[in-house]
Amino acid sequence: MLRGVSFEHFEPGKGRVEPVMTLSTEQVLALAPDAASAKAGRGQASAAKWPVSGCSERAVWGECQGSGKKPYQVCVEFAGPAFRCSCPSRKFPCKHALGLLLRWSAGELVSAGEPDWAGTWLAERAARAERAAVRAAEPAKRGDPLAAQRRRDRRDERVSAGAAELTGWLADLIREGLAGLPRSGTAPLESAAARMVDAQAPGLAERVRRAARLAGRGRDWPDRLLEELSLTCLLAGAQARLAELPPPLAATVRARLGYPTETAEVLTNGERSTDTWLVLGFRDEPGEKVAGRTVWLRGTESGRTTMVLSFATPGRPLDASLWPGTLVPATLARYPGAGAQRVVVAERDEATASPRPEGEPVAAALARYGAVLAEDPWVDRWPVLLAGVVPVATQDGWVLSDSAGALPLHASADPWPLVAVSGGRPLTVAAEWSPAGARPMCCWDGDRAVVL
Repeated sequence: MLRGVSFEHFEPGKGRVEPVMTLSTEQVLALAPDAASAKAGRGQASAAKWPVSGCSERAVWGECQGSGKKPYQVCVEFAGPAFRCSCPSRKFPCKHALGLLLRWSAGELVSAGEPDWAGTWLAERAARAERAAVRAAEPAKRGDPLAAQRRRDRRDERVSAGAAELTGWLADLIREGLAGLPRSGTAPLESAAARMVDAQAPGLAERVRRAARLAGRGRDWPDRLLEELSLTCLLAGAQARLAELPPPLAATVRARLGYPTETAEVLTNGERSTDTWLVLGFRDEPGEKVAGRTVWLRGTESGRTTMVLSFATPGRPLDASLWPGTLVPATLARYPGAGAQRVVVAERDEATASPRPEGEPVAAALARYGAVLAEDPWVDRWPVLLAGVVPVATQDGWVLSDSAGALPLHASADPWPLVAVSGGRPLTVAAEWSPAGARPMCCWDGDRAVVL
C-alpha cells in the first residue's frame, strides 16, 4: 500500500487537495520498474498532457493525451498499489501512471467524483479482494498428512545425501589446491552447484555459485574463495548435525539450506515485535527472472535490527512502502531462526519523517556485527548506523571515518553524494556493511534524511 498520506482533509468538489503528507518525487520514481521508465514518467508529469485528472481517498486517475486521438485512461489505486492504463505498455507502472503520481505528489490534483471507467475498475478490484478474503478465512484443505510427511522425509534424505557429497568434494578440492581454478575454469564448481539443485538444497547451490564467481577475480581472490568455501562446508556439515543443534540455530541452518517457510505460517505463529521502526535504507538486487529488495529496519525502543524482503518479476515495481529515513509504527512477525532477522509486516500505521537518529561509533558498529556473526555465521551483510563520520579519500580508497576508526566503502559505492552532503562536516550515515565494504543507504543533513 502507498503509505505516508493522510486523507483527513479531502473534500470532494471543494478544490485542491492539501494532504498532510504525500509521496515525494523520489518515492514515486522508486516505483518505476527501470531507469528508462522513471525518466519517461517525468516527461508525462506536465499538466498540459492531462485534460482530465482527479483523486479520491482510494485512487488517482486521469486521461493522458498520447499520439493517438483517444487519450489513455490511467488509474492508480493506493492499496497495493495497483495500476491500470489503456496504453499498450507491459511495464507496471507505465510512464503515464508515474506521471500521474508525480502530479499528485506535487499537489496538482483536485478531489472529485470518480469517472465511470475508473469506478468500474476499482469496484472489480474490491470485489476480487473480498472474494480472496473469504477464501483466506475458509479452513485450509489439508491433504494426506502421511503423504506430506513422506515427501518431507524424502527431501531430507536427498538434502542429507547432497550435503555429504558436497562436503567430501570440497575436501578433495582444498587438498588439490585452488590455484588451478582460473586456468581450468569454474565448470567443476558449476557442476557441483547443479548437483545441489538436484539434491533440493538451493542454499548450498547458491553458495557454490558465489564461490565460482570469485575464482580469479581480484588480487586476493584465493582468500575470499577459501572463506566462501569454508562457510559452504560449515553449512553442509551443520546439516548432518541438525538434531543436535539448538532449535533456533537448527531453524537458521534449514533456512540457509533453502527450506521454505510460508509467509502465512509466519503471520500465524511467528514471534511478534511491536515498535516504532526506523527505516535505515534498502538494497536492490536485480535478476533475470526475479528482482529483490532488502529493507533494513531498527527498532527505536528495542534496538533490534530486522529486514523485510520483497520480490518482483521484470517490469513490475518493487515495494516502496518502507522508505529510508522514516519512522513506521508497526508489528512485525519474525521468521524462525537464530537472530530472527527476517520479518513480515503484520500491522502498521502511517510513516512519519525521522529526525536525525542517534548512531554509534565505528567500533561499536563492528562489535554489533560480530555479535550477529556469533549467532549466524552465514550472515554476509548487516546494516550499521554510524554517528559523526566523514567520507575521506585514502590511498586505498574511500572510507567513512570517525575520531577512532574507519570503515572502507564498497568498490561499487559512489562517495560523491556523501561528500556533497557532508561538505567536510560529520554525518549520521546508515550503510550496509559486508567484508567487501560499506554501501551507504541514507544519511541525515541535520534532521533531513537524504536517500543515497
